Amino acid sequence: MKKKKSRTEAIKEIEEFFGDILSKKPEQIRKIKKMAMAHNIKLGNRRKLFCKECFMPYKDPSIRIKNDMITIKCGNCGGKSKWKII
Repeated sequence: MKKKKSRTEAIKEIEEFFGDILSKKPEQIRKIKKMAMAHNIKLGNRRKLFCKECFMPYKDPSIRIKNDMITIKCGNCGGKSKWKII
């Protein structure tokens, strides 16, 4: 049986993970996101670094800005994400 990580250990692992996200695989991103949800840790702006549908890091996205909204289209799956410009 695996030992459950503490919240501080999980936060440390998440911060280290997002330091070099471009070299990560979708399975690894999915695992980190699941760990963050299990420990009730918010990803914040880090969630904007990968596609919410295919979990691939954005490498060549199509970016559109219109009416204080940013629309990013994934170069891999074509999924769209929208965020309000702050």
